[in-house]
Amino acid sequence: MPASTQQLYERFVGLLRETELLDSCSSLLGWDQETYMPERGADHRAEQLALLAGMVHAKRTDPEIKGLLGELEQSKLMADPQSAAAVNVRETRRVCDRASRVPPKLVEEIARTTSLARGHWVEARKKGDFSRFLPWLEKIVSLKQQEAEALGYGDHPYDALLDDYEPGATSAGLGKLFEPLRSALADLLQRIVNSPTQAPVEVLTRRYPVSDQEAFGRMAAQAIHFDFHGGRLDVTTHPFCTGIGPGDTRITTRYDEHDLGNSFFSILHECGHGIYDQGLDPQHYGTPLGKAVSLGIHESQSRLWENYVGRSRPFWEHFFPQAQAAFPDALSDVALDDFHRAVNDVRPSFIRTESDEVTYNLHIFLRFELERALIVGDLKPADVPGVWNETFERDFGLRPPDDRRGCLQDIHWSGGGIGYFPTYTLGNLYGAQFFARARVELGDLDAQLARGEFAPLKSWLNEKIHRQGQRWRGAELVAVVTGKPPSHEALAGYLENKYGELYGV
Repeated sequence: MPASTQQLYERFVGLLRETELLDSCSSLLGWDQETYMPERGADHRAEQLALLAGMVHAKRTDPEIKGLLGELEQSKLMADPQSAAAVNVRETRRVCDRASRVPPKLVEEIARTTSLARGHWVEARKKGDFSRFLPWLEKIVSLKQQEAEALGYGDHPYDALLDDYEPGATSAGLGKLFEPLRSALADLLQRIVNSPTQAPVEVLTRRYPVSDQEAFGRMAAQAIHFDFHGGRLDVTTHPFCTGIGPGDTRITTRYDEHDLGNSFFSILHECGHGIYDQGLDPQHYGTPLGKAVSLGIHESQSRLWENYVGRSRPFWEHFFPQAQAAFPDALSDVALDDFHRAVNDVRPSFIRTESDEVTYNLHIFLRFELERALIVGDLKPADVPGVWNETFERDFGLRPPDDRRGCLQDIHWSGGGIGYFPTYTLGNLYGAQFFARARVELGDLDAQLARGEFAPLKSWLNEKIHRQGQRWRGAELVAVVTGKPPSHEALAGYLENKYGELYGV
């Protein structure tokens, strides 16, 4: 007897979950590599990850999956394009088609090379010596060029890689979206730089014992409803979040005894990612309806909690007394207004992850520009430090004193993440629109935050964004939730209002 459509669909979902379970093993090994793995385990870990990448690729290109997709696409399950079945079939087709165009050996080599490159990047960054990382960057750029050619593209090879992180986006489309934001930021930054108002940033560089930072950061994470029964917080070189699966989301940060903001805002940022992962529907685990829609949407959640919430005055009306209790030696003589101005200090600086809301996207635009040049071959890896420094000086009026504070600061290229960086600015744009809409639908959000009531906002995000999985693409989800397509206007308006008031400009 021929299998029914429902039986075919159940088999299809079963195969998807098997693939996701296997892929989650790679995620766990990747998390361990960034946190606890001994240095001498790097070569063995590279072989483990290469093997798993090949196995996952084989599952995604399995003829059975292709056959099931073909049958299900012709079935009544596709009648409602927003139904769970239709979403899962549509998005799986996209992933499988992309996977089928990339040779298995290339998939394994990318996994192996990027795993090994990570340790060389760490060492190069520590010593500020780009030459230690250069051979690995050359290999990675070459591999990603091969991947782009295998995937195929329309106008620009970069689009093939960007599509992996932000489905449907193109570099040309992002350029049109980013350009008016760049102009607005340049104007606002110039007015701030010329303002006589100065934030008392020294209060953040007093002594903050690491053990107290750990306790305070964990307390804040719990307060905004990151679930520690289904997650954990660890230390790493470059903060990140990894969703292993339902009930297991790992976040990380890094500590500096004389920089409270470094760890605290990294924790809030990664909590935003973690809350998204914890908010995915576990009933749909392994299928597109149980996955994040894009990295731009993911980043909107981390930037929302880090900035729109975490750097707001209402947030600190609630948390500042607790910060004073946690760090009495550093903060007992500091007023709330001064602390709030300090955590919202704006000035050009070298490190992206430590930059302010106004200059942050300028860091992204630099990387976006260099990545596209690398992929088409207009920029050679060996020339990256020089071009980075020249471009940075053009945009920020500063020249990085060393590569550690220049082109070696981010982990992304060592992991093959070319095409990833633009999603950070998309996250800021999306997050501004989401937060503005939440204000409309949740009433007096500022009063809620000032009282330490974060559950209404989290629940709104769970319902509107997290539980939707991949029902819509990123730009479509923004339009569905906010009633407006992605635009620079909400972010530019938010920054103008906030920093215009703080700096009197």
